[in-house]
Amino acid sequence: MDIAPPTPDPGSAAVQFDRERINYAVFSAAVLLVGIWLVWLGSWLLGWSMSDLGIEPRQLRGLIGILSAPFAHASFEHLMSNTLPLALLATLTLYAYPRAAQWALPMIWLLSGLGVWLFARDSVHVGMSGVNHGLMFFLFLTGLFRRDRLGVAIALVVFFFYGGMLLTVLPREENISFEYHLAGAVAGALAAILLFRLDPKPPRKRYSWEDEDEAHAAADDELDLPRPDDVPVLWRREPESTQGARILHFPTRVDDKGDRHNLH
Repeated sequence: MDIAPPTPDPGSAAVQFDRERINYAVFSAAVLLVGIWLVWLGSWLLGWSMSDLGIEPRQLRGLIGILSAPFAHASFEHLMSNTLPLALLATLTLYAYPRAAQWALPMIWLLSGLGVWLFARDSVHVGMSGVNHGLMFFLFLTGLFRRDRLGVAIALVVFFFYGGMLLTVLPREENISFEYHLAGAVAGALAAILLFRLDPKPPRKRYSWEDEDEAHAAADDELDLPRPDDVPVLWRREPESTQGARILHFPTRVDDKGDRHNLH
C-alpha cells in the first residue's frame, strides 16, 4: 500500500485517509486470520495431521514447513492462544507502517521458519507464535528507533500487552517451541533495524503556546545586556582603527600674570 505522508492537523482529508488506512489494516489482518482458521478447520474435518505442515529441523521434507508451519496448530487451544495476538499485532503493523509491513511480515515469516529449521530441536514445530513474537519485537523496536508519537504509543501498547514475550524466547516448557519464539524475535528485531525509516514520519504539530514562548524569548533577548567580551574598550583599539586618526592639541591659556597653562 502506497501512502502519502500523514498530516498533523485532523482535517477532512486526513480523516478520510486515516479511515482508509484502518480499513486496509483490519481487512489484511482478517484475511490472514481467516486463512489460519480455514487450514485448521479443514485439517480437523478431513483428519489431516498437522505434523505434515510443520517444520522438521534439518530434514528436506521439513523445508515446506517454513511456509506452512504458521498455518498449522497442534490443538484448538493452541490456535486460540495465537489468534488474538496476531489480530492485534498484525493490525497495528499494517496501520502504522504499511510500507514496512510489506517487507517485514514476509521477512519474519521466512526467517523465523528458517531459524527453526537450522537450529531447533529434532521435533515438529508448528504455530503462529514465531510470527507473533516477530511482530511484537518489530513494533516495539521500530517505535523506539523512530521516536515519533505514533510509534512510541504503539511500542508502549504492545509492551504492556505482550511484554511477557521477552521471557518466552527462553526454554520454559518441554512441549513449547521456544526456538520458534526466539527465531521470530530475532527476525522482528532485524526487520525493525532495516525498515524503520521506510514509512514517512508525520510532521510534528506546532501549538500556539510554542509560538508565544519564542516571541517572549525574542523580546527577552532584546533586553539582555551585551556580554562583556562584546563591549568595545576605548583604550584597546584594533590596529586598523587608528588609520586616519587625528590628534587634537589643546590650546594654552594665558592668565592675568602672563603665565601659560594647558587646558586639562
